[in-house]
Amino acid sequence: MNDPLGDMLTRIRNAQMRGKSVVSTPASKQRARVLDVLADEGYIRGYEQATDANGHPTFDISLKYYEGTPVIRELKRVSKPGRRVYMGVSDIPQVRQGLGVSIVSTSRGVMSDASARAANVGGEVLCTVF
Repeated sequence: MNDPLGDMLTRIRNAQMRGKSVVSTPASKQRARVLDVLADEGYIRGYEQATDANGHPTFDISLKYYEGTPVIRELKRVSKPGRRVYMGVSDIPQVRQGLGVSIVSTSRGVMSDASARAANVGGEVLCTVF
């Protein structure tokens, strides 16, 4: 797999299209940090660490719905393995005039765009959520 984070985002999109309440994805530190940001911003209920049938660690992500529609309307990968996108603190984009969130990997960890601006750090823009 070339893009583990992109795979997780696709699993979340697909599960929401099918109306699933829980989706499973392989575990990694970067995925955990992105899921922490999604949970802090209120886009998912949370996640739990588990193991699959082969004993590999996985995350069970609890998806969030409001009146039957998914809370996440749009989930896009910005920085890809073939084209990394780095931005300074003044260039980090606002998603839908502040209604959405950009998730940024900085030298101080993975955080939302608002947290990156408050900490005055730029970095790699991983994805955008609306």
